[in-house]
Amino acid sequence: MSQHKNSRHPLASSKLSLLATLALATAGVPAAFAQESQAKDRHGWQALGIGAVVLDKPYRDFDREVLPLPLISYESKWISATVPTFDFKAYSTENFSLRLRARWAGDGYEAKDSPVLTGMEERDSSLWAGGAVTWKTSFANLSGEVLADAMGNSKGTRAKVQIDRRFAAGRFGFTPRLAAEWVDDKYVNYYYGVQQSEVLANRAFYEGKATTNVQFGLRMDYSPSRHHSMFVDVGATRFGSSIKDSPLVDKATGATLAVGYAYRF
Repeated sequence: MSQHKNSRHPLASSKLSLLATLALATAGVPAAFAQESQAKDRHGWQALGIGAVVLDKPYRDFDREVLPLPLISYESKWISATVPTFDFKAYSTENFSLRLRARWAGDGYEAKDSPVLTGMEERDSSLWAGGAVTWKTSFANLSGEVLADAMGNSKGTRAKVQIDRRFAAGRFGFTPRLAAEWVDDKYVNYYYGVQQSEVLANRAFYEGKATTNVQFGLRMDYSPSRHHSMFVDVGATRFGSSIKDSPLVDKATGATLAVGYAYRF
């Protein structure tokens, strides 16, 4: 695994770190607002809102963080944008869409994030780009994506498939989801590996292999009127064996809890 150099100004690094963490936290939460609006074939701004998220990562002694959660969603004939994902619709029908996708992912860390990371070089978050497909069936929403690290930080590749469905009960909605994400060995080595230069007595050299993470969650929303919506979203990721075996990791599962309000246009 190649050495990683960090020459950014500390303030810029801090801002990018916050942006990356927010990106990780929002992945999958605002999308629900866009999906409901798309079903009505509405174009333009879909929703704007704010919330908060409790975020955990699998690294040892990593403190949970409570962060503000921006909710922004926009939809047009060619564009679908929900922080932190931007899609260009190459081909789209009412129920099926082929897309070019760019998504900022909040992976990575700074050495100060946990005692076990002391002496480790910073691992940067990245913009990931590739292709995606969405398919709405009478049973559920199906989606998939294959993305590569567009910034070349990890030089890795990731692929994800997901199934979700919203069940309505009056003004309430319940949306369970299940997903599996494959990440290659370059991704695992960059974010969970230990280089020879980073080895300590209590931190062994580690090179991981490609692995698959399983993600599941439930979003509960309440809409007292057509323009107003509140939600609670709980999610968990069961990490693959190659990530769990890293000497930097002591959790088999990572979790998120998000709450928020959105104004729907």
